[in-house]
Amino acid sequence: MIWAMRLLVLGGTAFLGRAVARQARDAGHDVTCAARGESGQPPADVTFVRVDRDVDGGLAPLAGQTFDAVVDVSSRPSQVRRAIAELGGRAGHWSYVSTGSVYADDSTPHQRAGASPVVAAAPPEVDDPREDNFAAYGPCKVACEEAVLGAAPDAFICRAGLIVGPEDDSGRFTYWVTRLARGGEVLAPGAPAESVQWVDVRDLADWLVMAGETGLAAVLDGIGAPTSRVDFLTGIARGLGVPAELTWVDQEFLTAHEVRPWAGPRSLPLWLPVPEYGGFLTRDVSASLAAGLRTRDVAETARDTLAWVRDAQPDSTDWPGLTPDDEAELLAAWHEQSSAKSPRR
Repeated sequence: MIWAMRLLVLGGTAFLGRAVARQARDAGHDVTCAARGESGQPPADVTFVRVDRDVDGGLAPLAGQTFDAVVDVSSRPSQVRRAIAELGGRAGHWSYVSTGSVYADDSTPHQRAGASPVVAAAPPEVDDPREDNFAAYGPCKVACEEAVLGAAPDAFICRAGLIVGPEDDSGRFTYWVTRLARGGEVLAPGAPAESVQWVDVRDLADWLVMAGETGLAAVLDGIGAPTSRVDFLTGIARGLGVPAELTWVDQEFLTAHEVRPWAGPRSLPLWLPVPEYGGFLTRDVSASLAAGLRTRDVAETARDTLAWVRDAQPDSTDWPGLTPDDEAELLAAWHEQSSAKSPRR
């Protein structure tokens, strides 16, 4: 630890916010989590303050307190603006967790944060990132970024990519962990060499804590370096100690059979059609790695995620992915099509 700081996590009761609070606590910092407390519980041995960021004056329970660093993960511009206004000069360094969804160009590979165009910020009347089936998510995050940088030009804007690991209830990474753990022939989408990117929640949390310790001032992508999908899937299998029996199914077949990319029912997570999304999972993160982001092997993340699933038994009814029956039917159809195309002797 560089020094003991007073850290305020605006949130801290779910996934990334809780991981930040936990990592900072373990590093010896004095951590306060401020939230409504409806999404879960903060880690043990941190201070919890109940606030309501949806109303003016909702941060009044923090009155009189000062903090060396703040981490905010909100997607609502009004909440971010209130926090900036109400905390005023009582907060030191500010880290805001944004998203890769702010980028306007998803098709060009190997883009960098400093040179990538972003979508237009949400107008003041748009405050719900879920609006129009989450079409407002990226614009709302841009509006949040602008609010933070307008008040704190030396802030750290962390544009997170797909965050994975223990306590991730989105199921996008966990689908592949539980699927490979189940064994048998696995439907692998697209091509083996296509790129994927992710970041373990604990690695991202460590980076955010480090940003507060060092006063990092930058706009950077919070995601690991891209790797091939085959290395991703075989790395998960290696972490679980199971074989990876992968059958690669091309995107034309998947699209024709109404398999959704990325999320939702009858989908395959971490698969996106190319070339239209050829840049989404290929970000150049050399600047992030140079600025202190450290990422662990996917095998470790997979092993720890499976342990969490088996211990916590999270509700997976809304997770994306294919059901075993859907996968079996698709694989049978794929093999039948492949046999029909094979030249007869």
